[in-house]
Amino acid sequence: MDLDLEILRQTPKVVLHDHLDGGLRPATVIELADQYGYQGLPSTDVAELAQWFHLGADRRDLGLYLETFEHTVGVMQTADACRRVAYECGQDLAADGVVYAEIRYAPSLMTAEGLSLDEVIEATTEGFNQASAESGIIIGTLVTAMRTSQDSLAVAEAAGRHRDQGVVGFDIAGREAGYPPTLHLEAFQYLQRENFHFTIHAGEAFGPASIWEAVQFCGAERLGHGVRIVDDITFDRDGQPKLGRLANFVRNRRIPLELCPTSNVHTGAVESIAHHPIGLLRSLGFRVTLNTDNRLMSDVSMTSEMMALHESFNWGLPDFRWLTINAMKSAFLPFDQRLDLINEVIKPGYDALIDQG
Repeated sequence: MDLDLEILRQTPKVVLHDHLDGGLRPATVIELADQYGYQGLPSTDVAELAQWFHLGADRRDLGLYLETFEHTVGVMQTADACRRVAYECGQDLAADGVVYAEIRYAPSLMTAEGLSLDEVIEATTEGFNQASAESGIIIGTLVTAMRTSQDSLAVAEAAGRHRDQGVVGFDIAGREAGYPPTLHLEAFQYLQRENFHFTIHAGEAFGPASIWEAVQFCGAERLGHGVRIVDDITFDRDGQPKLGRLANFVRNRRIPLELCPTSNVHTGAVESIAHHPIGLLRSLGFRVTLNTDNRLMSDVSMTSEMMALHESFNWGLPDFRWLTINAMKSAFLPFDQRLDLINEVIKPGYDALIDQG
């Protein structure tokens, strides 16, 4: 079947790794800056600002990539702004065919003007709920702590207070260099005692050591990116892959990899989409999922990520069906709800499109 963007847009999608502050509409950034008196935007022209974010992110370095978030976070310092951004995020994802999304954000980054962690979480939840009511998309949130800060336990406790109001899990994000996940061990131990889900950014800028800490010390259920697990895979003279002990463990335990191909290129984790190890990891039986990471910064959608994989690896609808079911299996939604979405939405949606071909 010859795939185009319109066909791919119709597919039911699941995204597990999407940052709220990395997916604002450029026009919204400008409007919120004007409304709340935020100074310092590089441009107040929508097209120019969008281009600035795209070029700023595409610098092949995670630290430089993260610098672009100064402005998106800067305009998200009020409850109304958080509510609006969350609502628009849900609307944009639904328009792209996403049926289930886990959106992550660090509430501590939105407290500079006096909001509390709980107020940020409540406002964003209200925005997501409004989007869900209007479009039908199901959204769970991952409350995130910054690995460069020392408040991860407080953020984890805030996530726990809202676990029955839309928060489905926890994460740590930010610079990996010098900030291993074990610095936040107390937060992860708290979450384990509370039987609460969490994923950990690991294996994006750093290799197997970061993944090893996240999995073996902290107990990560999923790996945010995890693309550098390929550093623990070697090849013999005949080109046959051999998995190291960590790679074997991750595969055997079915630990999901939240892969974000375009973002991985922009942060320098891989050279290009064509060189991305998602194809290798799939062929070796890893629990691979496809994600956007930061839709504004990397100028992507789930549809465009699918098209990039179609063009680079000739993947078709059966491949994307497999990826989507993988993601739904790996979600932090309750088991019965995951099963319902797989059997009543995802499989029928893909089967109908495949039959058309």
